[in-house]
Parts: sequence; structure tokens; C-alpha cells
Amino acid sequence: MTAITTTAAADQASVTIATIRTWCRRGVVAAVKQAGRWVIDSHSLIRRIDLGKIFRKRRPVIYSVDTMTAIGGNRWQKNGKDRVYINNWAEFAGLETSHYKTGNIASAIYEGELISNRQAGLLLGSIDKIWFDAADGQLHCRYGYTESRIASREELFNAVAAGIRTAIAAL
Repeated sequence: MTAITTTAAADQASVTIATIRTWCRRGVVAAVKQAGRWVIDSHSLIRRIDLGKIFRKRRPVIYSVDTMTAIGGNRWQKNGKDRVYINNWAEFAGLETSHYKTGNIASAIYEGELISNRQAGLLLGSIDKIWFDAADGQLHCRYGYTESRIASREELFNAVAAGIRTAIAAL
């Protein structure tokens, strides 16, 4: 087995790191977790890329309540509002964290690079909520109170939006 990292696999497949992790979790590619990181079989990845070329249909990415819940969003309806909250937004942004039993961050990776626990905490605190509003058909964000030197709030929100688009396109 020739093993590659999630970053190398994402570059090879021309997809985001979050998509590669999703493929690993769902068993789309042969992969194992070693020391908290996915190690991907390169031959399995090549087969997945080839299958994607054969079966890929160019269809537009449509934001809807159904697609947002299909990628893991939670629907909320109250007072005439219909929203889907994306609680796992950090995964779509390419931020992986592992935690101690106390809840503190033990290690963090952002876009395939190891970052400090402090910067991971600042990234997590820079966005409070992300939701899809069914009324206007758009993603919305409420920023938090911190900002990391790794990525600005806007860059992080754009990374989340790109990850969501990729996840919907993969449905």
C-alpha cells in the first residue's frame, strides 16, 4: 500500500481536504487513521478519481434545506424563520481538532498543516454560527469575538463556504 496524506490526496484529486476526509469516513477510499490523521491508499484514490471522471455530471450546486441537511445541517423552524444550522462548520473549513477529556484542544490541523492549540481556539472562536436561510437561499455567518493570525474571519468563512459547496457537489 502506497500511503499519502490528506493534503496530497486533495491536491491529486483537485478537491478540498474536507472532501478527502469525508471520503475516508464513508469508505469511498481505502484509508486508516494513524495518530489522529488519515493515511490514504494512493491506488484507491486513483480509482476514485477515475470513477468520478466517468460518472461525473456537471450539475449546479443548489443550496436548499434538503442539501444542507444531507451534509449534516440541523433544521430549525420558529417564528416564521426556516434555517439550517451548520454546527460542524470547522470540518468544512479544513480544521481538525482532537480534545482531551477536559474539552481542551489536544492537537489541531488547519488545511493540512499542524497549528498551535491557541490558534485553533482562536479560529474556532472567530465564527459563532453559520446557517442557511431558506427565505433568501444564502449562507449567513455570525462572527465571534476572536481572530487568528492563521486566517481572518472572512477567509475562514470563505473556506467553510467552499467546503459546503464541495460537499453538496459530492452528493
